Amino acid sequence: MTAETGTGTSTEPGAALAALLDRAGAPRALAAPALARLGAGAAALLDADPWRLLRVPGVTVAQADHFARALLGDAARPDDPRRGRALAEHVVAAAARRGHTVVAAADVVAELGRLGVADASRAVEDALDEGWVLPLTEEPEFDPEADPEDEPPAMEERVGAARWAVAEEAAAEGFARLTALGTGLLPDEDVRALRAGLAEDRSLALTAALRTGVSVWRGAAADVEDTALAVAGAAAAKGLRAAVAAPTARAAADLAARVPAGAGFAVASVHALLEPSAAPDGPPGAVVFGRGEQRPLELDLLVVTDAAGFDVEGCAVLVEACPDGAHLVLGAAPGAPPAAGPGRVLDDLEESQTVPVVELDPAEPPGPLASLVAAVRGGELVAVDAPDREVVVVPAASDGEAVHRAVQLVTDSIPRALGIPVEDVLAVAPAPGGAAGAAALNRALKERLNPGPGAVGGFDAGDRVLAAAALPAAPVGEPGVVTAAGPDGLTVEFASGSVTLAAADAALLRHGWAAPVALARFAPRAAVVAVFGADAPLSRPVAATAFGLARRHLSVVQGAGPALARAVRETGPAPRRTRLAGLVVV
Repeated sequence: MTAETGTGTSTEPGAALAALLDRAGAPRALAAPALARLGAGAAALLDADPWRLLRVPGVTVAQADHFARALLGDAARPDDPRRGRALAEHVVAAAARRGHTVVAAADVVAELGRLGVADASRAVEDALDEGWVLPLTEEPEFDPEADPEDEPPAMEERVGAARWAVAEEAAAEGFARLTALGTGLLPDEDVRALRAGLAEDRSLALTAALRTGVSVWRGAAADVEDTALAVAGAAAAKGLRAAVAAPTARAAADLAARVPAGAGFAVASVHALLEPSAAPDGPPGAVVFGRGEQRPLELDLLVVTDAAGFDVEGCAVLVEACPDGAHLVLGAAPGAPPAAGPGRVLDDLEESQTVPVVELDPAEPPGPLASLVAAVRGGELVAVDAPDREVVVVPAASDGEAVHRAVQLVTDSIPRALGIPVEDVLAVAPAPGGAAGAAALNRALKERLNPGPGAVGGFDAGDRVLAAAALPAAPVGEPGVVTAAGPDGLTVEFASGSVTLAAADAALLRHGWAAPVALARFAPRAAVVAVFGADAPLSRPVAATAFGLARRHLSVVQGAGPALARAVRETGPAPRRTRLAGLVVV
């Protein structure tokens, strides 16, 4: 796999782009992400339209304006149509990063006005003509009780990024197809026999899985996993082709260890089931899947144990790979936050009322950890009785002290007092940045556990890592260990196998002793150290997800004071505007 080295000079497109960046006085570090986002013709595109630089992640409007002035001189005017179009795309992309798949055109126009675009409506039209943004206006729903003499509701003009709009429509079509074609997988008498002796909620879960094309289970991770294994085993015993899928290969390996030999069903990561490979013409790290509409999975029943983190694009890939007549079960914790990418798929499916939703009760009386997580999901931060030190709260007077306490817990206190190896301890923080964020924690933990110069992209052999982008060998959030770092790049051992990355592709990884909650959500550990600094972005979903990652022990390094309890009580998930609930119904 050929990749940019980060200097922008290793290939002809890279050399041309490096020369353009030099001419504009822009950092060459932009070369690799610009090539990844804009393709081999990036230099020519930017030379003709410098504001296209806004399509590169992380570039601000001010930086794009500076770049345009450096290349165009006095011709770089605020009223340049190219600027207006690029800013319209940028505003829609910013909405997508906040999780929205659709945004009101009026909101885009208003934001463009604040950015100094003179003809904001024209800028939106230009963006639509470009095709990167799509019009998503739909007829208002018919109200049979409305007075026919009343003025009909006006249609709200809406737009969205083409990538996510197309993915959301594909996901909706896939869910509707599976629901429409999902007839019973077994005769009624077989289903009744399998339900015999089950608790009511487990009976409902089994019935939904075997009789309907798409269903949703909500429950604690252990209850969803146990039910998934039980239902898949029952289905396999009746001759059905069943599989249980986890978000990562490590999580799948943990599940597989609980399956008796000869159970007759597969356990794998969703990523592996879809047969990923490197995109032949894509940027480094780009992934395509061998399973899809043309080559669907050979399954009758697929149960995904934790599907809340899938955005609309991930769900579109998954449902398109499910053959006609297959049944798909999507599990998640109640109140789980939506994906890092756009969409709120499980919440939209529930709101559509087109699929059965089964609430799984705890199989056993909840212990201290489960009680705490349940209370937080309900909006209350409570003190729990933990006689075996399942939950420990460690106060911190400053962010510096919070980092110090976290390092102490990860590297010494938890392994020594509880016998949990340091490899099974993960520190989590609400965000990557900040004085007590994941990056600061990783710097301190690397210094203690594996000091080194960061020979390749900041990494050394022995470093714990997480995949920050999908790789052919690993989905986002997959944990691994760097086994070699040298001139040829990095060798990383994941649960699914070893992979070699070029030096430039080190940016696809993050250090993995600590992680932001959004990246750690698929990486549960025996012990978790949740670190809340003074300025951490706090919310109920963040706290519930961080606490829910712990399987045996949770240490809460509390440097946020009363703000943590207030956030749990008052700050729910940020609202997202999406279309899936309506699209599934149509």
